[in-house]
Amino acid sequence: MPTLLPIISFAFVMSITPGPNNIMLWASGANFGFKRSLPHMLGINLGFGSLLLLCGLGLGALFEQFPLFQLLLKIGGSLYLVYLAYRIATASGIKQGEAAKPINFWEAASFQYINPKAWVMGLTAMSAFVLPQGSFILSTLVITLIFMLVNLPCISVWVIFGSAMGRFLTNPKLRLAFNLTLSALLIGIIFMLF
Repeated sequence: MPTLLPIISFAFVMSITPGPNNIMLWASGANFGFKRSLPHMLGINLGFGSLLLLCGLGLGALFEQFPLFQLLLKIGGSLYLVYLAYRIATASGIKQGEAAKPINFWEAASFQYINPKAWVMGLTAMSAFVLPQGSFILSTLVITLIFMLVNLPCISVWVIFGSAMGRFLTNPKLRLAFNLTLSALLIGIIFMLF
């Protein structure tokens, strides 16, 4: 019980602070609204939950043993962030009959496996909070559940904020400036990786 508060606090801080997922959710809320962004949010939550489980069961040890995997993660994650920045930059909001779509559940879930912040969160959480003696599987499950329960409301805040901003972005030039700014923030994350 005494370790629950630190786990919850860590999950909250890591989930609410800016990163690739939250920037993309902010843009999705602004361009597509809350309801159309739900699959994106659920994909992040469940994808990250599965990543946490794998970290707790030893996948993180591969990064320690094979540094090449870290480099491949950085490169793959960077390339995907460029693609996502492009999608955000070219999003134009909801219009009658428009074909533009937000990031879907599977794209969001699979992105967690190349999202550097997700890996840092997962590896740190599991190395800091998993109990090594006998109950590491139970503690891994508890940590994963706590993270998923804390993460969903935190990432929802970003979509709600984006949706509220989207109501003011009726001018196409203003919407374009907003989307380009968020795209630039995603590209900025790439420079922080290296």
